Amino acid sequence: MRPQPERDSSDSISTASGPGENWSRRDVLRTAGISIAGGMLAVASGANETSAAEKSAGESGSLVESISQSVIFPGRKTGHTWFHPRPCVIPGEGSPRVFMALQGISGSDYFGHVHWTESADRGRTWSEPQPIPGLGRTELDDGWSEGVCDVVPEQHPQSGNLLCIGHNVYYRGGHLARPQRARWPVYVVRRPDGTWTKPARLEWDDPRGSQIYTCNCSQRVLLDGGDVLIPFTFGPMGRKHRSVTSVRCGFDGERLQVKQTGSELTNTRGRGLLEPSLVQYDGRFFVTIRAEDGRGYVSSSTDGLDWQQETAWAWEDGTPLGMSTTQQHWLPHADGLHLVYTRRDAGNQKVFRWRAPVYMARVDLNTMRLQRDTERVVLPLLGDAAGDPGHVARMGNFHPLNVTAEEAWVTAGEARPADGWKGDTLLARIQWSKPNPLAGVQ
Repeated sequence: MRPQPERDSSDSISTASGPGENWSRRDVLRTAGISIAGGMLAVASGANETSAAEKSAGESGSLVESISQSVIFPGRKTGHTWFHPRPCVIPGEGSPRVFMALQGISGSDYFGHVHWTESADRGRTWSEPQPIPGLGRTELDDGWSEGVCDVVPEQHPQSGNLLCIGHNVYYRGGHLARPQRARWPVYVVRRPDGTWTKPARLEWDDPRGSQIYTCNCSQRVLLDGGDVLIPFTFGPMGRKHRSVTSVRCGFDGERLQVKQTGSELTNTRGRGLLEPSLVQYDGRFFVTIRAEDGRGYVSSSTDGLDWQQETAWAWEDGTPLGMSTTQQHWLPHADGLHLVYTRRDAGNQKVFRWRAPVYMARVDLNTMRLQRDTERVVLPLLGDAAGDPGHVARMGNFHPLNVTAEEAWVTAGEARPADGWKGDTLLARIQWSKPNPLAGVQ
């Protein structure tokens, strides 16, 4: 495969390594809820409900040593936003190679052709994004077109191939079509020689998914032997709310096929349960779920198929987290499972769906609640949340990844509709205080 030209991703918005060209150091600290006082950094009261989000590893016993941020693609400057940046590690000798799927955005849920880019130097430079064959637009009847979005890539070590799963989506008149036609997962495979398979539909012959069954933006689990455990959100024709389940799929390196279907989790508020993500940790499986009742949900399973009744995400004292119909994802460390999420806090109440800042916190596996003193800001709020919330960058499409034993990432594309959808593609680097042997096995 011919190497593509690379660009430098050193435009930093990190308080540790210096500001980028879009924000001054003081702007970054202010929007993160941090002020400069007498040469010291201080958390501004009201910017974050808990100052523990900024505690050092030594103070809180956190596994997080430090967090810094940088800009991968400067869409605010170029005018082209790369959205849904979802990376995975390609194993090899030396420094890990990172593959990332991403696509343009020019309106609300209005996406362009799915592209890919790679980095061979731990995210410092990236190749010029190239279109993934077959994941563009197909023109249909009556002004409709069909595309693919929300693609998540993952290496399949048993076959040596890269499996990318998203779902189909319909547009009409330059907008997301409403209502949508039937939707399902769409996947493609990249072989080691760089060639791609044609897009294929993951078939699920279950009437409960007659309107929609899909796994968009979802983390999945690679099982021993090469099977893939995939979470589904699904619903039949004529029903507004969706349910969640998991399916065990066989994968021969090019074809994905459902073998087993798990139990059903339900919520009848709004569109129900959406965008589930899976993780396998400490001998159990966990799923975190977006919902439309002001909460996010979590459930556990011993086999990845038979799920316990979901419960709302809460702090250790039982206080529920306010979450506004936004996805959450997992970031596992050998010494603690973490959730990456957005939530309501004192400083973002006017921000659309509270989609900034992005947080992480450790999960208590006994109670399935978040440990509040481990919460950290991963991607700070950028903009004036109180005076001009419409121009605050929304970061609800983030994706976590363990890159090395020492470092994890969270990537996100800024959604800035009030600014012509011109947003940066962001990378947060999380430095662990202890090596993480789980890196490379998720």
